[in-house]
Amino acid sequence: MAPPARYCVPGERLCSAEEATAGSGTYTRHGFIFSSLAGCLEKRSEDGGLPVVSVVRDAESQLLPDVGAVVTCKVCSINSRFAKVHILYVGSTPLKSAFRGTIRKEDIRATEKDKVRVQMVPISWCEMQCPQTHTKDFRKVARVQPQFLQT
Repeated sequence: MAPPARYCVPGERLCSAEEATAGSGTYTRHGFIFSSLAGCLEKRSEDGGLPVVSVVRDAESQLLPDVGAVVTCKVCSINSRFAKVHILYVGSTPLKSAFRGTIRKEDIRATEKDKVRVQMVPISWCEMQCPQTHTKDFRKVARVQPQFLQT
């Protein structure tokens, strides 16, 4: 029977750098080897040298969005400076659970960034509406402009 796997979290001290060599998913700092991933600890013995300590994630681990990745999102809320989104797909792969993200007004377009307008109009004391799509968002409104007030 195999010994139970030891699980570790990022930043956990695994062993002294004199006892082993840092492998994948680890880093060395102040003479110790630390985990940089959450996963199972593996020790492999090399030919006559120090064992290699590495941290391996599960095979079915969650796909993580990376900087520059093409993602499919659902917009949750919008204000004049940014839009809050839930990331549903990375590329064409669906995520197990949604990640939260923020898209700044400057990042909506690659060109003519100064012409981008993210706009919601208050229509009551507890609702805002997009003037183009007419979708409504429930939120507290400080002041309703008389020309947009619904009667």
